[in-house]
Amino acid sequence: MSDRLVNPRPVAPPGAAAPTETIETDSRVVACDGGDGPLGHPRVWLRIVHQQTMCPYCSRMYVLREGAGHGHGH
Repeated sequence: MSDRLVNPRPVAPPGAAAPTETIETDSRVVACDGGDGPLGHPRVWLRIVHQQTMCPYCSRMYVLREGAGHGHGH
């Protein structure tokens, strides 16, 4: 299943900017490039350790779907 945007706003880490958008995913590892066009950034790989992680470049919030990401692989 592919990543998709969701409406609920998870809480940003203390001191971080508010999320620019929230993307729900089935994978604990996600790639973020900030989107297409001139507002993008270098592709970074982010690991979701608990339930969510925020991109340090663009403040996109990636949220793990309920029941997803329980695999113990690399």
